[in-house]
Amino acid sequence: MRILIVDDSEIALELLQRTLVKAGHTVDTASNGEEALEWVRKGVHRLIVSDWEMPGMNGLELCRKVRALSTTYVYFILVTSHNTTADIVTGLSAGADDFISKPFNPPELLVRVRAGERVLSLESREIAIFAMANLTESRDQETGQHLERVRCYAQLLARRLMDYPKYRGKIDDKFVRLVYETSPLHDIGKVAIPDNILKKPGKLTDEEFAIMRTHTTVGKAQLDLALAKYPDAEFLRFARDIVACHHERFDGTGYPVGLAGEEIPLCARIVAVADVYDALTSDRVYRAALPHEEAKRMIMKSSGSHFDPDIIDGFVELADQFEAIHHALADGSAEQAPLARIDPVVSPAVQLATA
Repeated sequence: MRILIVDDSEIALELLQRTLVKAGHTVDTASNGEEALEWVRKGVHRLIVSDWEMPGMNGLELCRKVRALSTTYVYFILVTSHNTTADIVTGLSAGADDFISKPFNPPELLVRVRAGERVLSLESREIAIFAMANLTESRDQETGQHLERVRCYAQLLARRLMDYPKYRGKIDDKFVRLVYETSPLHDIGKVAIPDNILKKPGKLTDEEFAIMRTHTTVGKAQLDLALAKYPDAEFLRFARDIVACHHERFDGTGYPVGLAGEEIPLCARIVAVADVYDALTSDRVYRAALPHEEAKRMIMKSSGSHFDPDIIDGFVELADQFEAIHHALADGSAEQAPLARIDPVVSPAVQLATA
C-alpha cells in the first residue's frame, strides 16, 4: 500500500512515516494541502492520512478536493484532536473515512490503515473493467493483446493533446487516466454478436455487417443501465461515450448515429484512432497485418474524414512511439502487460515507448 501523509508538523510527519514504513508501506509526505493535491493529481495513492488542522487548506478542505479529483476511491483518515460527535459528523460529511485522535497511537494507526486496506480491496471498478473487457476478448480470440495496445495508444494520444492550447481545460491527468482505464471496453457490445458473424473468416454481407454494427448500441444500452443506478460514476460515462461513438466519423458518415466533428465525444475520437491503428497493424483472419508506415499513411489520409485532424496531428507526432508500443505488446511477446494492471499515471508500454 502506497500511503500519502499530510501534516504541517515535521515531527508528526516523521513519526507517522516511521510507523508506516516499519509496517511495510511505501510512504510519501506533504507538508500542506496544496502539496498534497499535487500528489493526488498523480493518482498514485489509495490511502491518505492527513492532519485536520493545517494553515491554508485544512484537512477537511483537502478531503473534499480529493473526492472531487480522484477517479478511484481514496481512503481518507483524519488525524485530529476534534473528537466530539459534531466534529465526527463534520468530518464524515467532508468525505473522511476514519479518524485517529492526537496524539496518535502507532498500533491504532496500523489497525485503521489495515481497515482501509480491506475497504479498498472491495473497490471493484478496475476489476469490473478487467472482467468486462476480457469477456469481449474471450469471444474474439484473434484480437490477442488488442485491448492492451489500444489503451496504451489512447493514453499516449491523450497526454500529447493535453499540451495543445485547444484542449487546455478539457484534457487533464484525470481525463487521461479515464481514457486509459475505460478504452478496453470499447467493443463490450460484441458479447451480443453471434459467433457466425463475429468469427466469420471472410467479408460480411450487408445484413451481417448491420448486425455487427449493433455492438455499439448494445454496449451503450448496458452501460446506460449501469449509469442509471450509479449516475455519479464518471468512469461509466466515459466508457459509455467510447462504446457508443468510437465508430462515428468526423465527417458524419460513421455509425450508429452519424455524429460529426465535435459532436463526437473527445474520448471516442481519441480511441477511434487508437483502435484503427491497431486493427491495421494486426493480423486478421481475412488479411495480414499492414506495415507501420502503410498504416500511418492510411490514417493520415483519413484526417478530416474519418478522424479529427487535431488528433491525427498528435498521432503523426507520436507515430514512432505507436510503433514501439506495437512491438512491446506484440501478440505472443514475453513482454506483454496484463490487462489487469492499471497504472494511474503512465502505463509501462508507454514508458518504454517514450524512454
